[in-house]
Amino acid sequence: MQIVILDGFAVNPGDVSWDALAALGTLSVYDRTDESMVGQRLRGAQIALTNKVKLPREVLHSANASRLLYIGVLATGYDVVDTLAAREAGVTVCNVPAYSTESVAQLTLALLLELCFRVGKHNDLIHRGAWTASPDFCYWAQAPQELNGKTLGILGCGLIGSRVASIGAAFGMRIIGCSRTPKPNFPGELVDIDALLRESDVLSLHVPATPETTGIINRHTLAKMKDGAFLLNTARGCLLAEQDVADALSAGKLAGLGVDVASKEPIARTNPLLSAPNCVITGHYGWAPRSARQRLIDITCENIRAFLAGSPQNTVN
Repeated sequence: MQIVILDGFAVNPGDVSWDALAALGTLSVYDRTDESMVGQRLRGAQIALTNKVKLPREVLHSANASRLLYIGVLATGYDVVDTLAAREAGVTVCNVPAYSTESVAQLTLALLLELCFRVGKHNDLIHRGAWTASPDFCYWAQAPQELNGKTLGILGCGLIGSRVASIGAAFGMRIIGCSRTPKPNFPGELVDIDALLRESDVLSLHVPATPETTGIINRHTLAKMKDGAFLLNTARGCLLAEQDVADALSAGKLAGLGVDVASKEPIARTNPLLSAPNCVITGHYGWAPRSARQRLIDITCENIRAFLAGSPQNTVN
């Protein structure tokens, strides 16, 4: 069984092992694969593993992919694969759910706490001497904000959204959520999208990238939010109409934004969020603790074993 990993570096820059995957077949690992090289590297492979390398219809229906039986997405989101074209070609597509729930939830709250307390900013100022020069025993350049009693709104009440909600509740926050499907175990009140926008002091996004969710936060939905609310996005960059969000930050409509994702990744120099005020940006690394990446590899191996045994799991097509 020929197994090809198209972009292995982000998952494994050298601190975890591919040995369990290598035991399942003849393994070829490429750190990165340019779009022009995808077809060539799939030639002869029965199993392809991808994180962010796109596998569109023209690739999946090409002669080079004719032996392909299985695509494993090294992530939870699977929008990089044309799942309909894969099904037409008889290719099973599986993803890896739940491997990074805790780490992404923790980063979401870390972004929120940074917006509330500006730890990084104050650390930098104090190292430059601002506290030393203060006439008082305490120093702050910006008054911190408490979370207790604030309303945390969750758009997308799956595993990560629900975990963020639970942590927010531990901070004393009121929890509301909006979901397209019933979520009886969600630790808060479920409301419609208008109520979510209207009532949230903090709005956190946890929905997948779909045609319906692309640009869901835009000037129209921002207008429905509270003045001075915080916005968090650790899901997908395309959920934000980024210029509209930057304008809302500049106008003070939003008090702050914390994001781990961007519409184009790596983030473009022209992205308006880079010059927007009160914006904290990290580099799509909420999923990346070593323990989470090890779980990702372990579940990927389990998915392949299940497929080879004739009982595929975590299928998305």
